[in-house]
Amino acid sequence: MARTIRFHRHGGPEVLTIEDIDVAPRGPGEVRIRTRALGLNRAEALFRSGTYIEQAQFPSGIGLEAAGLIESVGTDIEGLSPGDAVSLVPPRSMVSSPVHGELVTVPAELAIKHPPTLSWEAAAASWMQYLTAYGALIDIARLGRGEHVVITAASSSVGLAAIQIANRVGAIPIAVTRTSRKAPALREAGAAHVIASAEEEPENKLREIVGADGVRVVFDAVAGPAFLPLTGAMARGGILISYGGQSPEATPFPLFNVLSKNLTLRGYLVHEITGDPERLAAAKAFILEGLCDGSLKPIIARTFPFEEIVEAHRYLESNEQFGKIVVTL
Repeated sequence: MARTIRFHRHGGPEVLTIEDIDVAPRGPGEVRIRTRALGLNRAEALFRSGTYIEQAQFPSGIGLEAAGLIESVGTDIEGLSPGDAVSLVPPRSMVSSPVHGELVTVPAELAIKHPPTLSWEAAAASWMQYLTAYGALIDIARLGRGEHVVITAASSSVGLAAIQIANRVGAIPIAVTRTSRKAPALREAGAAHVIASAEEEPENKLREIVGADGVRVVFDAVAGPAFLPLTGAMARGGILISYGGQSPEATPFPLFNVLSKNLTLRGYLVHEITGDPERLAAAKAFILEGLCDGSLKPIIARTFPFEEIVEAHRYLESNEQFGKIVVTL
C-alpha cells in the first residue's frame, strides 16, 4: 500500500484526493521508485478537468514527472540498480503510467540517473520542460547561434527552459509575456528582450528588435489572436511551432502572412521526442550536459508538501508562478 493522488470525477483542484492503494506489481522491464519530489505541469490540470488529449478512467491516477530512489528493478535491465537516484522522462499516458504517488512502477526506459548535484526538486522539474523546449528549438527548428527566437508564455517552466536552451546554443531569446510585471525576472533568467503583449503592439515591437527581415523561429504556447502579429513579424520561410492553446479566444489562420512568406505552422507535442529512441537519446545527452555544466538550471517557483496537493494545483491554475511548481515527499 502507498499514498497516491487520485480523482474520481473531472473538476477543479478540489477533486484530487490522497488515497492508500495497492501499487501495481513490477513487471520484467519495469522499476519501482520511492518518490521524493513530483513536478506539476499544465497537462495535469487539463487531464484533471477533462480537457486533455486523453481521457481519465475513474478512479484515475495523475502525474507526469517525479524523482526518487529505485527500490527494485525487473529482469533484463542494465544500468539501473536499487538505491539509484533517478528522475523520470514523462510517460506517454497518465492513464497507464501516472507517477504522482509515493511509490510508483514505471518502464525502466523512463528512469534516468540524473547528476548528483541536482536536488530532488530540481530533478523532478527537469525533463518535461527541457525535453519540450529542446524538441521544438533544436530537434525541429535547428535554432542556431545569432538567431532570434520568440518565446511566448515565457514565464512558464517550458518558456524559461526555452530561454536557457536558446542561450546555450548562442541564440537570442525574445520573451513574450502578458504584462511587464514579470519582465525584470525574465531578463534575469536570460531573456535578451521582453515584450509585454497587453501593453505594447507585439508585431511593431518585434520589428524594432529584429529588423525588417523578421524572426525565423517562434515557439508558442498561447495561440489565439496573437497568431496574426506573430506571423506578421516572421521571416520568409520561418517556422511557428505551437505546443499549446492557453488563449480562450479563437485562433485565426493567418492566411496571407503564411502565403506571402512561405511560413510553416507546426503543431508539436513532447511525445514526438519521447516516443523516438534515437531522438530521445540525443535530447538526453544535450540536457544532461546542460544540467552538469550549469547552463540548464531549473527555476522552481514554489514547493508544496504532498499533503497540500490541492493547494499546489490551485497555485498552478492561478498563473502567478514564475517557473516550476514542485511537490515534495
